[in-house]
Amino acid sequence: MMNDWAGLPATYGDVLRRAMDSLFRTFENFSEGTFIVDAEARIVWINKRYAARFGFSDPEQAIGRDCEEVIPNSLMREVVKTGKPILLDILETGREPLVVTRLPLKDDAGETVGAVGFALFDELKALTPLFSHYSRVQEELIATRQSLAQARRAKYTFGSFVGTSAASLEVKRQARRAAQLESPVLLLGETGTGKELLAHAIHGGSARANWPLVTVNVAAIPDTLLEVEFFGAAPGAYTGADRKGRVGKFELANGGTLFLDEIGDMPLPLQGKLLRVLQDREFEPLGSNRIVRADVRIIAATSADLPALVAAGRFRADLFYRLNVLTIQAPALRERSSDIEALAYAMLEDLSTQARGASHFELQDDALRLLCSYGWPGNVRELRNTLERAVMLSDSERIDARALAPFIGPAQGGHRLLVSTGSEAHASDATSEAPEVTSWSNAMATFEKRFLGDALRANGGRVIETAMQIGMGRATLYKKIAAYGIEV
Repeated sequence: MMNDWAGLPATYGDVLRRAMDSLFRTFENFSEGTFIVDAEARIVWINKRYAARFGFSDPEQAIGRDCEEVIPNSLMREVVKTGKPILLDILETGREPLVVTRLPLKDDAGETVGAVGFALFDELKALTPLFSHYSRVQEELIATRQSLAQARRAKYTFGSFVGTSAASLEVKRQARRAAQLESPVLLLGETGTGKELLAHAIHGGSARANWPLVTVNVAAIPDTLLEVEFFGAAPGAYTGADRKGRVGKFELANGGTLFLDEIGDMPLPLQGKLLRVLQDREFEPLGSNRIVRADVRIIAATSADLPALVAAGRFRADLFYRLNVLTIQAPALRERSSDIEALAYAMLEDLSTQARGASHFELQDDALRLLCSYGWPGNVRELRNTLERAVMLSDSERIDARALAPFIGPAQGGHRLLVSTGSEAHASDATSEAPEVTSWSNAMATFEKRFLGDALRANGGRVIETAMQIGMGRATLYKKIAAYGIEV
């Protein structure tokens, strides 16, 4: 069988030319639009329908322009550059998306001299399932992105840090100042003092508020997984790794804020890698040669004594100095006791909504005196826990000292309160033996040891459940168990 076109009669060539011309006209007539570009990806011809779709009433107005200038997101330049067709693609436009075909045009020597594109849309009914699937996937993607964006926004504002004491006002002043700057922020303070709340407020008040706020609780993640959690991993980077790879928190937080809670528990090897990212503002995911830029603002928090950890060689001095730029000390609740009443009522308002809907709880005077006389070693978190338990078990909306007494420890300050049958707090009898005077740190250590021991016994010695219940990092709890010699 002959396949040499040069040996065919002249009429065969005419048939071929007519076939090619007919094929082009058929595509041109039944497509949404057709256009041709030259070797520089400039438009040399475009049909009237396609020109009108992109705002040109006269097709001649588009001639000579770069294809991207006329048709945003066009890939015709890629076809001209590579000489390879793009047979089926979806072109996003300001209206409905278009299914497009792009073909290179070559001369007799095989050199690419231009390209032709066909936009296929309504006439090809067989593509309806494709459009339906594409539209559904797009809607799901948009919904997922919106959900993630909402989850990664600040949940608290500066108004959420309740209190008008001098200590509270100073902390809010420093935090508002920090929100206007880009330097790292280091939040220090005992557990339960509101460091996470301040981190959210600082992010929400910053220029990065519309970008993600991503949180990593360093103490809650095993050391072996922390590097992947921070920097991500390439597919198959380690045994058991996700086949699709994993995106790290630094990449998720790009453009926004990364909040590192309990940073004092970070292992030393990872501290060096974190320092490098803070200095170079880039990193490589585990098992990858890909460089990822890290435009991230760091807010770190810890209840540990970082200078003491540095002195003990358990925290890098260079990382400490890198983080210790804007330092905010969250005050303990005992240092702002004048805020307790406002805090308590704000919590009761929230708890009443959760527990009984329209119920409105009030604190009797003796209950307020009891709350204000207690040292609150667990700070704001312990106060909320106490009120929540009282609300759940109270038969009345008026909470007195008797209702609170079972859930609150002895008051600090060298005296204790007794709850009488009249719900009034009285000092201990003068004939009672005076309590032994001890230092504040010893008293706090004694209370913490008893508190942790009771919590562990209540949970059958299960450390993970206990840590979650009392709001303490698992690694921190293990350290305190060892330090106090608590039997588990």
